[in-house]
Amino acid sequence: MVAVLFVYLLSLVCWLGGMVFFTALVAPIVFKVLPMVEAGKLVGALFPRYYLLGYICGAIGLILAIYLCATRMPRMWWATAALALLIALGLTVYAGAVVRPQGDAIRSITTEPNPDPGRRAEFDRLHHLSVMLNGAVMLLNLAALLSSAVALTPRG
Repeated sequence: MVAVLFVYLLSLVCWLGGMVFFTALVAPIVFKVLPMVEAGKLVGALFPRYYLLGYICGAIGLILAIYLCATRMPRMWWATAALALLIALGLTVYAGAVVRPQGDAIRSITTEPNPDPGRRAEFDRLHHLSVMLNGAVMLLNLAALLSSAVALTPRG
């Protein structure tokens, strides 16, 4: 059981840690140091692996949260963690498989001297949606970690 708990917690920590590292450190520095076009290309090249980390860690965390819900008490806290991870993984898949490709398809708008206002508005909308989804996934990961911590306390 210790190995299951370790892998479960490691998956959550890697997922959340990767998100915080990318969002709070990598992206701001890249956009500060590099010209806008180059920064956008670099961040765009990182996104497939960023989302892959979420898919892998989210799937492992969700599967193990369901297992822990079935095998450990208090089930309510493990079920809460599993639900938070299910929603977080769904949002991650949506962001990575739907929103990101749509943004990539019109990313060139950011380099055009006189961009079409409609396409620019669409890119801005997709970027805002991506940021909101990312924030929601981080909060859901925190909720899963909190639920897990409560479940692991003596009184659960």
